[in-house]
Amino acid sequence: MPITSRNKISTAFNMASMSDLVFLLLIFFMLTSTLVAPNAIKLLLPSSTSKTMAKQTVTVYIDSEYNYFLEEVPVSIEFLTESIGTKLAGETEGTVVLRSDATVPVQYVVNLIDAVNQVNEMTQSKHKVILATRPAK
Repeated sequence: MPITSRNKISTAFNMASMSDLVFLLLIFFMLTSTLVAPNAIKLLLPSSTSKTMAKQTVTVYIDSEYNYFLEEVPVSIEFLTESIGTKLAGETEGTVVLRSDATVPVQYVVNLIDAVNQVNEMTQSKHKVILATRPAK
């Protein structure tokens, strides 16, 4: 009577662990690639020596072509007050960070400040506007 082994060795390759590894790598690279460029709108910020840090609630961009962006979504000047009001809903002391190109005239900055002041009057809140700058050389 010949002795046979109960456990047979299988030579087939299981691809399940390989696909799990590929999906984990894919998720890792997708998450790290979104952290690389947080400011997708290219601006040349004005320079300053002051360092004011604040918790930012909403970010508004004004590019060199005088277009407004609320959290990287284009917004026309007519709907700027309404858009900021919906973003700041539920907040009593929010901060609007303005990232404006250095070539933008002051009137466009004043338009944003007026929009935030209108939101403050409508909601009886105390939101403020902070201008983002780059360090002076």
